[in-house]
Amino acid sequence: MTVLIAGAGPTGLTLAVDLARRGLAVRIVDKATEFFEGSRGDGLQPRTLEVFDDLGVVDEVIRQGIDGSTVHIHLDGVEVDQRQMRELVDPTPDIPYPNGRMLPQSRTEEILRTKLAEYGVQVELNTAIVGFTQDATGVVAELSTGETVQATYLVGADGGASLVRKQLGIAFEGTTDDSIKVLIGDVAADGLDHDKSYWFAKKENPMEGIVLMPLAGGDQFQLASPIVEEHREPTLEVLQDLMDTYAGPGFAKLHDLTWVTVWRPNVRLAERFRVGRVFIAGDAAHVHPPTGGQGLNTGVQDAYNLGWKLADGREEILATYETERRTNAARVLGISEDLMQKHIDGDESALERGENTKQLDVSYRDLSDTSALTSGDRAPDATLVDAAGNHLRLFDLFRGPHETLIRFSPTTPATHPHTVDLVRTDPIGTAYASTSAFDSYHAADGAEILIRPDGYLA
Repeated sequence: MTVLIAGAGPTGLTLAVDLARRGLAVRIVDKATEFFEGSRGDGLQPRTLEVFDDLGVVDEVIRQGIDGSTVHIHLDGVEVDQRQMRELVDPTPDIPYPNGRMLPQSRTEEILRTKLAEYGVQVELNTAIVGFTQDATGVVAELSTGETVQATYLVGADGGASLVRKQLGIAFEGTTDDSIKVLIGDVAADGLDHDKSYWFAKKENPMEGIVLMPLAGGDQFQLASPIVEEHREPTLEVLQDLMDTYAGPGFAKLHDLTWVTVWRPNVRLAERFRVGRVFIAGDAAHVHPPTGGQGLNTGVQDAYNLGWKLADGREEILATYETERRTNAARVLGISEDLMQKHIDGDESALERGENTKQLDVSYRDLSDTSALTSGDRAPDATLVDAAGNHLRLFDLFRGPHETLIRFSPTTPATHPHTVDLVRTDPIGTAYASTSAFDSYHAADGAEILIRPDGYLA
């Protein structure tokens, strides 16, 4: 089996790593001539960290990233308030990464490329898919290099302007609002504390202003501001003018602008996520506002959902990709839109992030099932103790491409009141004591729960 992936952003890279660790032949191509350098999607949600734990990259993501910082609100150049975008909370046995992490997208991609290289797979730059055909046995793709590639499956993770989606003729339903434009850039700022985030505005209009969020691994901030003069190119001079307008002349000196773009509200959802042996994922399937930090994370979840299903290859399994992921993409788009509307309306809570942005509540359950935990729900983590007294986590045993059967054994002697037997495709034959596993899974003695390779209850 060979899988060809178009697009080497976080979605394509996550899928490539997942497939490569399963021993599948993978090629990942990208039309760009060089790797992206910039922040773009810099908020990694807790569920994404759990995916990265399974893929073996979470330690590096945490090492390079930072926690979300307190926003210091300035009106007419004077600090008047401080706001937490999200309250930091302690890990629990079932949620090991409750707070997410801030890391520029380019750093996330670099970490994933490094992991992919461990499997002997490299991103092929300056290589675009220019056309393809498919039949019941596979896909034949034409590359911009002139090469013809035969693959079992093709996955378009090639962004909002996806050639793969367009050639499939899939409608990209939604709207683009040209009445709102936001300038976003990565820039250093003398005079600002890099451990803080900032909101600058005028007293007469406190909800229109400029925000600067610190970026990990240097002295840069991600700056975002409405465009005041649309005819001007987004240069360092323009950003400095915005800074002087909202914070006051001389408050901070901007320099080293390394990436800048103009964003317009573009909210779209593909009518389908699959045609035959060709699938779409990430921005090719859904485009989000940046509010709430959902776009990159939803694409990672697409890839994580799709990887094991491509490896399985059964039609009844492949068919669940579109059903599960499109439903959740629509829900998450709604969250992003609601937050964007708060910004437009000048709602003071627009910068706050709720539990529904962490993506820990993503579920594929039958909505008529009101059980506390049921098929399609995220499999919680739990603490375990083996017979020698060594401590570990359920996630340690889930890690890898296999599925896992948890057997909640009948009560044993008082020293080990609850025992969890783990059985995988390569049976480990080990029993662990764990009260937290029984609690997290609402399990009774004798229960058996099968965990899918992507960490959801089967």
